[in-house]
Amino acid sequence: MVRLSDLPEDDRRHMLAKPCPVFEGAPFVIGTALPDRRVAVVTTAALQLRDDPPFDFRTAEYRVIPGDVDGAALVMSHTSVNFDRTGFQHDVNVVFPIDRLRELVERGAVGSLARYHYAFCGAYMEPEAYAQTAREVAGLLRGDNVDAVLLVPV
Repeated sequence: MVRLSDLPEDDRRHMLAKPCPVFEGAPFVIGTALPDRRVAVVTTAALQLRDDPPFDFRTAEYRVIPGDVDGAALVMSHTSVNFDRTGFQHDVNVVFPIDRLRELVERGAVGSLARYHYAFCGAYMEPEAYAQTAREVAGLLRGDNVDAVLLVPV
C-alpha cells in the first residue's frame, strides 16, 4: 500500500491539491441514535474463516463471520491478481473494522455489535446477481435485530 510520503514530491503535491468533495443532502431515514443501535459489518473483501471454502470467481455467495471472531482467524480469498492485499495483511480493520467497532461499543458510542457479520467477494457482477443473497442476508440481519450496517466496499 503506497503512503503519501512515499510518492515523489510532484505526485504528492498533485494529490494534495485535489479538492475534497462535499456531499450535501439529508439522510434517507432518521433513526435511533448510534448509542442505541445494533451494528453489523458487510464487506466485499472476500473474507472467510480459515476452514471455510474459498470464494469462487464471480460469485454472489457470502460467508458468515461470527461477531466474536479474532481478526487473525480470517483469510482473504479474493481471486483477482490485481487486488492489493497489503492493507489487510497489516491490519484486518482496513477491510473489516471489527476492532474499531468493539472500541466504539466499549466507549458507549455504539449500542452493540451483531452476533454475525457477512462477507461477499467484490468481483464485478451485475447487481441482479446479488438479489437473492442480498435478501437472504437482510433477513439474517433482521433476525439478529441489526438496525445499522457498516458497508465496507473493497
